[in-house]
Amino acid sequence: MTRFERESLKVRLIKLISLKCTGSPAELAFKLGVSERTIKRFMKEFREDGYDIWFCPIRRSYVNGLDYY
Repeated sequence: MTRFERESLKVRLIKLISLKCTGSPAELAFKLGVSERTIKRFMKEFREDGYDIWFCPIRRSYVNGLDYY
């Protein structure tokens, strides 16, 4: 995966998270054509960069930390 593809996927992920429509990590990986491990790695990178992103099992989506509860 090139750096451009990687950054494009990250932008797409942020948009999906803001819409609260990512689905489970496995579903999201399938939608984006990457592995589930890649999704989890991206989420870890987002958190390290200061984003407050968590998986909400009730909504079955990654959400902004403010929207978690």
